[in-house]
Amino acid sequence: MTIALVKEAVAAGARLESACNELGLDARTIQRWQGIADGEDGRRGPTERPANALTRAEEDDVITLLTSAEFVDLSPHQVVAKLADMKIYKASERTMYRLLKRRKLQAHRGKSRARTVLRPTEHRATGPRSVWSWDITYLRSPIKGVFWLLYMVVDVWSRKVVAAQVYDRESDELAAELIRQACEREGIDRSGLVVHSDNGPAMKGKTLLAAMQTLGIVPSFSRPHVSDDNPFSEALFRTLKYRPDYPDGPFISVEAAQAWVVDFVAWYNEDHQHSGIRFVTPSQRHDGSDVAILENRALVYAAARARTPGRWARNTRNWSHIDVVELNPAPRANGGHGPRPGGAAPCETALPGLTPTTPRRRNLSARSQQSTRSHAL
Repeated sequence: MTIALVKEAVAAGARLESACNELGLDARTIQRWQGIADGEDGRRGPTERPANALTRAEEDDVITLLTSAEFVDLSPHQVVAKLADMKIYKASERTMYRLLKRRKLQAHRGKSRARTVLRPTEHRATGPRSVWSWDITYLRSPIKGVFWLLYMVVDVWSRKVVAAQVYDRESDELAAELIRQACEREGIDRSGLVVHSDNGPAMKGKTLLAAMQTLGIVPSFSRPHVSDDNPFSEALFRTLKYRPDYPDGPFISVEAAQAWVVDFVAWYNEDHQHSGIRFVTPSQRHDGSDVAILENRALVYAAARARTPGRWARNTRNWSHIDVVELNPAPRANGGHGPRPGGAAPCETALPGLTPTTPRRRNLSARSQQSTRSHAL
C-alpha cells in the first residue's frame, strides 16, 4: 500500500518528499490519495505492452544491425538514412537510441575527450564570517563608455554587506585592500574564511591571492563563462540597481557614487527585511538577534491559531531559524538539491496526518537527456 509505506517511512524519521521521491511520486500526489480506500497506488498508466511495439526478436535484430561491422561507427541518424537507400526500414532513430540505452551500448567513441560536466565547489555557511561572496558591477559615469566600478562583498549566511567601495578602475590591489579592511572590521584572523567570486582579472590577480593567503582566506571561483555560480552577489546588485532612488542619470563623480552606495548599504543592512532569511534584516541575522525575533513571531502565530484554529488548514507560517545556507549546492541522491539559498523549507506539511492541500503542478518542461552516442560525420 503506497500511502502506508510513505507513512511508515515518515514515522521512522524520513522526510515526506524524500520518501515520495523513492517511489517516483510527488508529495502533493500522496496527499490527494489519502481518501483512496486501502491506500492503493492511484497512478494510471499502460498495463499492457503497446500493440505497435517491436517484438523481442525485432529488437534483437536492430541491435545486431547497429553493432555490425558496417554500422557500428555510425549514429542511428546515419543508419536509417543508409538503410533507406538500401530500401530497408527497421526502426526510427529514437527507437534505436532507446534500445542502445537499454542494452547499455551507448558510450563515447572517437579520439575526442568525452564531455564532462564540472560542478562548482559547494560551500556551506553555518554562521556569519564563514563564507563571503564578492563581485564588481558597473555604475554609469558622465562619459559614454566609461564606468565607475563598485566592489561589493556580502556575507552569504547573513546577507550583510561587509564592504562596498567605488573605484575608477579594476585592480586586484584595490580588491586586496578592500577585503583586508573588511576582515579587520569583522575581526577575522586566519579563520579559514571562504571568499567566492567569478573569474575576473581582479579576482584572480596575484596581489589579491597573496593577501588572502596571508589572512588565511580560502579563495573560491565560479566556473568559466557561467554567470549563475555567484548568485548572492548577482542578486545583491539587482536589488541595488532597482531601488526607487537609484539615479536615472549617471553619477557625476566617484565621490557621488560612493555617497549613494553608503546610503544604500545602511538601508540594506539595517532596514531591509530580506526574504531569504525570514524577513529579518541582515544586521539582525549577523549579530544573532534574529533568533529572538523569529521566536516571537512564531508565538504570535501560535496564539492566533489557538484563538481561531479553523482558519488554518495546516501549519502556520514558517518562522524557524535558518541554520545553514548553501552556495552552489551539489545535487542530492534523490535528484534534488539541498536547501535553496535562504534555506526555506520546501514543504511544511503536518505529518503523519498528511493534511490535504492544493495540488502543486509538477514541472513537465524539463529538458530530456540528450543521447551520448557519438555522431560520426
